[in-house]
Amino acid sequence: MANHSSGPAAPTAGAALQSSLRSLGATLLGIAHTRLELLSLELEDEKQRLLGMLAWGLCALVLASLGLVFLAGWLTVLFWDTHRLLILGAFAGVFMLLAVLAVWRVRSLWVASQGWLSASLAELEVDRQALAAGLAPAAHATPGGNDDAQPGAAHGT
Repeated sequence: MANHSSGPAAPTAGAALQSSLRSLGATLLGIAHTRLELLSLELEDEKQRLLGMLAWGLCALVLASLGLVFLAGWLTVLFWDTHRLLILGAFAGVFMLLAVLAVWRVRSLWVASQGWLSASLAELEVDRQALAAGLAPAAHATPGGNDDAQPGAAHGT
């Protein structure tokens, strides 16, 4: 008879457990959705930044190359009778020096970059620490909201 008295309590406890699990699943799904939105915004910002840098870099490279070729040709023709080999050697040295400086600059920009997806990784670390401590993760930045901490806000996008 003890089984009959615990019968009604068992479905109530099971329903409460099921409700808690659904709530936990919904919370985890919400957290994952927010983080994926942040990730997609960061990837879009990074793509736009890289494409812009690539386009402007290519334009600068083409224009600078044309300018240097014409300058070298003009000075070589100007000094054709007297110092043409000196002028050609000097331009070769200058071009090599500029190439070394450009490689150095690209390398320093590469090393100084923040790293891809740094905001997403930071938010995931906050979530991990909050879940490890038994707390619910706080939503720091909502990608669809009017939050000033959005990844694209600093770039004017």
